[in-house]
Amino acid sequence: MDFLFKIILLFSKLPLKILYIFSDCTFFLIYHIAGYRKEVVSENLRNSFPHRTNEELKKIRKNFYLNFSDYIVETLKSFTMSSHELRVRVQHLNQAVFHEAKAEGKNVILLSGHVFNWEWFNALATIIPQENSFPVYRKVQSNFWEEKVKSIRNRFGNHAIEAKEVIRHIFRNPNDGNSVYMFVADQTPHFSEITYGLNFLNQKTPAFIGYDKLSTRMDLAFVYCDMKKVKRGFYQINYYRIYPDGEKFVEHEVVKKFHKLLENTINKRPDNYLWSHRRWKYQHAIKVMDKE
Repeated sequence: MDFLFKIILLFSKLPLKILYIFSDCTFFLIYHIAGYRKEVVSENLRNSFPHRTNEELKKIRKNFYLNFSDYIVETLKSFTMSSHELRVRVQHLNQAVFHEAKAEGKNVILLSGHVFNWEWFNALATIIPQENSFPVYRKVQSNFWEEKVKSIRNRFGNHAIEAKEVIRHIFRNPNDGNSVYMFVADQTPHFSEITYGLNFLNQKTPAFIGYDKLSTRMDLAFVYCDMKKVKRGFYQINYYRIYPDGEKFVEHEVVKKFHKLLENTINKRPDNYLWSHRRWKYQHAIKVMDKE
């Protein structure tokens, strides 16, 4: 494993323009030769966009694989990429939301989806006024790769927290405007943890609701991350504050608003979303389905 990781690090140090050649080769292999999860991608696209033609769906599918291949090499590049290069390649718009939250004395809950490339959020920690930045990740089975995944997330002053620990961590620490928690919030809950679902991309969708418990019990600043791929290797993230309709968030309100915002992002750039994920495999396990 150590030898393999040393090779990955050497690979990571190559310029992106060289790594994108490997991305092109990866695309050819997974799309034209192996057909990696093509049936899953095709089914997800058909169900999400029932009014689109077959030709439109095929174009989205092909462009998804191009973006997915870029995501793979960009993630490998994350092991050695400097904060300066990340700040050049990822433009963070509307940073005022972070200054407002700090002035209000409220910690920030960032909510993003699996929109490429969510792994390049990390340098945000170097430009916001908050002192503490906590990317949230899901534990992987291999202890070796668990450590390596954390090493990517912990760069630039971040402190990665495993998903099962983060809610407890937030409740136990002061809500003083000095912390930011980064959730990739469209995860599929484990089968045993599914309690709530909503309509998302024209499908019954189990929703992770851990952060919803925070919204009704703590006065936090919830912020949506609208990520856009400008061109190969360059992204923009626009930050939008999510406000309650009333004085406080009610149960499931922030979950619904997040999914509406994410759906809008996906509809604008559908090829930039992770369609190979089996997002809807546990539809039948939903105990409470939102009526809206």
